[in-house]
Amino acid sequence: MSEEIPRLDLLRFLERVQLQQLDQTRRWITDEEQRQAEHAARHPLPPPPDWVVEQGIGVGHRVVAVHQGWCRMAGRRVKSVPRDEALRLLGEDSGRACQQCRPDTELGVL
Repeated sequence: MSEEIPRLDLLRFLERVQLQQLDQTRRWITDEEQRQAEHAARHPLPPPPDWVVEQGIGVGHRVVAVHQGWCRMAGRRVKSVPRDEALRLLGEDSGRACQQCRPDTELGVL
């Protein structure tokens, strides 16, 4: 007495199952976003430094550029410096000023 289930009914059943799985996945995503937001609120990133110098490679790590702390053009080899050090470095060589963030303009060197 086996009765065959129509194909359309099977497809509708499959659709319901997949929609339930999609809803579950969306709940998991919402939960994870909330966890990440709570973590970010408890552990905020420190503000960027006001001034950074980009150092070259090799012996001595010569300063190749001065940037404002937020500048995305600064490479990986950077360290923060105080305002007076940034002024001194730009005074020695104005060519060290980043052409994107213009620390020389912000520091009033021009």
